[in-house]
Amino acid sequence: MTSSLVPAVARAAAACLPLIGSGDGHAVDAAAVAAMRAALADVPFDGRVVVGEGEKDGAPMLHLGERFGRARPGDPAIDLAVDPVDGTRLAAAGRPGAMAVIAVAPRGGLFDLGPAHYLEKLVTWVPGITAPDASEGGIAGAVVRVVTAAAARRGVAPDEVLVAVQDRPRNRPYAEAVEAAGGRVELFEHGDVELSLRALHGRSSASRTDGEQGGIAGLDAVVGIGGAPEGVIVATGARALGGSMLARFAPQSERERVGVLAHLAGLRPIDDVVALDVLCAAPVEAVDLLLAAVTDCEIGVSLPGVLAMPGGARVHRWSTSERVAGWVDLLDG
Repeated sequence: MTSSLVPAVARAAAACLPLIGSGDGHAVDAAAVAAMRAALADVPFDGRVVVGEGEKDGAPMLHLGERFGRARPGDPAIDLAVDPVDGTRLAAAGRPGAMAVIAVAPRGGLFDLGPAHYLEKLVTWVPGITAPDASEGGIAGAVVRVVTAAAARRGVAPDEVLVAVQDRPRNRPYAEAVEAAGGRVELFEHGDVELSLRALHGRSSASRTDGEQGGIAGLDAVVGIGGAPEGVIVATGARALGGSMLARFAPQSERERVGVLAHLAGLRPIDDVVALDVLCAAPVEAVDLLLAAVTDCEIGVSLPGVLAMPGGARVHRWSTSERVAGWVDLLDG
């Protein structure tokens, strides 16, 4: 079903090619958004964008509630969480970790963020992490459970458990929580989705309940306050890959807080910790996460960045439904 969405991520990534390393993040975003929007126009779905990027920083974006597709009677109704370029600054600087991303679920299957820009998040390959694990100390309080469980499942000491934390002053308490639990911290600047997917793939030495081995060695979890749209995108990946995720609204301004409270309208406390079955409520077989590399990406699978070729571009893609890397050749015109 979702194969018809592959051109949307592929064309968004390819549109960035002449702008990689340009230093112009706004132009990168604008090119990717235009290409993704055009590719979505004719897909055979009754489509709706429910999570998008751009509002918090004034960047170009696909708008919340934007409709797309040319559905005929009987065609499915789907919701998308999109980021035409996750890691815009990385692409503009010519650095690894930038990608075009679409998460898809049946209508109503993705968490409704409303006007939220930021979420407190914990993402890990370790299964079975639920909201009660954050009952004391919030999501930072669940770090001990994750570090302990990851170490036990891998048969290693806690100091071999690696947790990524975005390098922001607001995230210092999460780094301290990892250190207090005996784990090690890896700081990162940008590329929330890439790091989260790497953590969801797990460690090559991890014993998985489904009998599969994890992906590259090196990362067990990501924790901290980051972008809300990326949170829902990653939740779709966690649902598909069998990991765990917790999230909580984390407004970074009074305006954002007031907007989120109005959106919730008393239906849920703003400080509720929600787990994966709320963030992505659709069944695993009904969701997909599709991405195409703008620059070189390492998500547990290595994806080269978009490459120029005679008459067009070669784009490397991956999805949770296929679990293997592939490529799409796009010709100009």
